[in-house]
Amino acid sequence: MTDSAAEDARFLTRNAVEALPEGVLERQLGEGRPLRVKLGIDPTAPDIHLGHTVVLRKLREFQDLGHTVVLIIGDYTARVGDPSGRSATRPVLSGEQIDANAETFQRQAFKVLDADRTEVRRNGEWLDMAMEELFGLARTATVAQLLERDDFAKRYAANEPISVLELLYPLLQGYDSVAVRADVELGGTDQKFNLLLARQIQQAYDVPQQSVLTMPILPGTDGVQRMSKSLGNYVGVTEPAEAVFGK
Repeated sequence: MTDSAAEDARFLTRNAVEALPEGVLERQLGEGRPLRVKLGIDPTAPDIHLGHTVVLRKLREFQDLGHTVVLIIGDYTARVGDPSGRSATRPVLSGEQIDANAETFQRQAFKVLDADRTEVRRNGEWLDMAMEELFGLARTATVAQLLERDDFAKRYAANEPISVLELLYPLLQGYDSVAVRADVELGGTDQKFNLLLARQIQQAYDVPQQSVLTMPILPGTDGVQRMSKSLGNYVGVTEPAEAVFGK
């Protein structure tokens, strides 16, 4: 860490889209302790592409300043499917697929992250909860609040199906921040609703609220849509150099 929390905050937020709430990250940095910086990744595909590395590189910057990265492999949230930016329900993956993808994701993430400063957790550790605990979590938000999400609002207005399970997704992601006592959470701009809702959930569980850093979403090789394995417009981090150069 440097001698100035303000200097560290400027460095860490210089290419982020938003740092919310304003001024909170600087205050946290001023506490002079290593922060717990969280990123959750659902292993819905086996490989990491350059779009993922936008956030991973920011996490590495936190590590280089002496902070601890908490990388959450969403083995349970992957069974739900993150509805962020989706116009339809995600397909359901088998447990075997999710576990295999999780192993690959973790190995590839360490191409960017310092493994010695990374705490890897699977959210199945705490989301395999009793029904009474799930009821308590469900009480922390309202249906009206969840339907304010842009993707849910559009699907609801278009009379497209939204499963109850999908409505639970932001709550499950928010509970991850409770379980690991996250000080900071990173994500793409499409994750803003989930990241801010996690602050509300932390408050409900009497856990200090995290600050939020959103990062830009990388366009794919088509120059139009976001980089995505499912769209085939991605550059994988383990592809041969010739393929990466060509793309």
